[in-house]
Amino acid sequence: MKKYTLILLIINTTFSASFDLDDTQKAPLNIVAITMFMIFVGVTLFITYYSNKKSKTSSGFYTAGGNITGVQNGIAIAGDYMSAASFLGITALVFSNGFDGLLYSLGFLVGWPVILFLIAEKFRNLGKYTFADITAYRLNAKPIRILSAISALSVIVFYLIAQMVGAGQLIEVLFGLPYALAVILVGILMICYVVFGGMHATTWVQIIKAILLLAGSTFMAFMILYLTKFDLNYYFSQAIEHHPKGEAIMKPGSFVKDTISSISLGLALMFGTAGLPHILMRFFTVKDAKEARKSVFYATGLIGYFYILTFIIGFGAIVMLLGNPEFTNTDGTLKGGGNMVAVILAKAIGGDYFLGFISAVAFATILAVVSGLAISGASAISHDLFVNVCKNGSCDPKLEMRVTKIATISIGIVAILLGIIFENQNVAFTVGLAFAIAASVNFPILLLCIYWKKLTTRGAVIGGSIGLALVLILVILSPSIWVKSFGFEQAIFPYDHPAIFSMPVTFLLIWLFSITDNSKRAKIDRESFAAQDFRANSGIGASQASNH
Repeated sequence: MKKYTLILLIINTTFSASFDLDDTQKAPLNIVAITMFMIFVGVTLFITYYSNKKSKTSSGFYTAGGNITGVQNGIAIAGDYMSAASFLGITALVFSNGFDGLLYSLGFLVGWPVILFLIAEKFRNLGKYTFADITAYRLNAKPIRILSAISALSVIVFYLIAQMVGAGQLIEVLFGLPYALAVILVGILMICYVVFGGMHATTWVQIIKAILLLAGSTFMAFMILYLTKFDLNYYFSQAIEHHPKGEAIMKPGSFVKDTISSISLGLALMFGTAGLPHILMRFFTVKDAKEARKSVFYATGLIGYFYILTFIIGFGAIVMLLGNPEFTNTDGTLKGGGNMVAVILAKAIGGDYFLGFISAVAFATILAVVSGLAISGASAISHDLFVNVCKNGSCDPKLEMRVTKIATISIGIVAILLGIIFENQNVAFTVGLAFAIAASVNFPILLLCIYWKKLTTRGAVIGGSIGLALVLILVILSPSIWVKSFGFEQAIFPYDHPAIFSMPVTFLLIWLFSITDNSKRAKIDRESFAAQDFRANSGIGASQASNH
């Protein structure tokens, strides 16, 4: 009875808010778009229902039982990576700033060779569920799992902010709902998908939305080039003519204004990819290292193609939207919000039907990514902290699954709150901050754990902890958070991108505290490298090896 009362309360709240839109409605209801949107939601809910029976165990919930093929996983990784930050955020950055948006496109892409050649194969052989499994195999498990879990959750929080902001603005534009209510509804739907469907449902939602997103983006880019006569000179000259910044959009410095910020952003995007917990977790959904390599190969090709399309779409939006009173306000700003460039452009190109398609795909993009993030965050809390730290690796599987689902609900609530707080942030920029944390903490620890035989627990924990504290402090004190979100007049730290400072500090401190460590634990850590290196190169997975 309580369950039905709760459902009725949610429905009543939703409808009450949806009819009180005098001050918040952004656009008239688009029945065609909403219908297509609801069809997709229905399909994904059916996938979740079908996947429920495959998500009863920890292995099924976290990694879909390791039964995903390399090709399927590659498409799913691409779907996971082609997030709201990519589709909505990068097109909006290119639309607003021109050339500087390309920095994000290239930065998101160039991290994949690092994963392909340095991480994928050994990672799959050494781990089981999370990237903390790898470090815990060689180092003292409890302290390194605690650090890894905190770092993973920090990355996930900033990544979730971007997805929830994009989701809220999308639903706000499409349905005319207040932004806060839109974020709440998306959060509830995300919780349902993850709690009941696990990694199996998330994987197939990611595969479906990756195919649809690539198809929709290809059509948008083709139509833009068709309407500009496939003449790049005409295409760019029209963009320069329409944009308020004129020729400045073809030069660097419009958004990333100094050399330090450019280098720092590049470092974060290039090396942060190899430290994203929700991406690394996907390598455990395949059966062996060969399939893991195949996954990266397919993902890299699809992602590279997609980022070329986002650049074309961003400049195309300048040509087709700016100056058009149907899509811009009297002050020249875009109707519907800065992050909604791609969605508004879809209406300009293909009318209500294409708007409905792109809106549904954009929502699927967000939903798939937040689901993957929620699973990764839940695994850090339940598998790393609860089972392996609090319970010393011995826990009733039913209790672990119960903790996992409680953690998922908690992450969903946090995501809703943060999505409301950070409403005005550009989603691509916010993900850049998540990459900075991943590059500054997860990547150094993971890389050195796999390749450096002198790494010790003391070095990893102290160096990683200081690096994590430093990057979080610099992010909070940066102009984007300290000024734009918290409302202070001037930022304490002058740069928006801290990786150029925090990443070298982490490497240096890990090295320093490791080489000066002569403890008994340090001797064990160094001896463990030989056993780890054997496993990483022999194809013996974590499930086949004894615990450290």
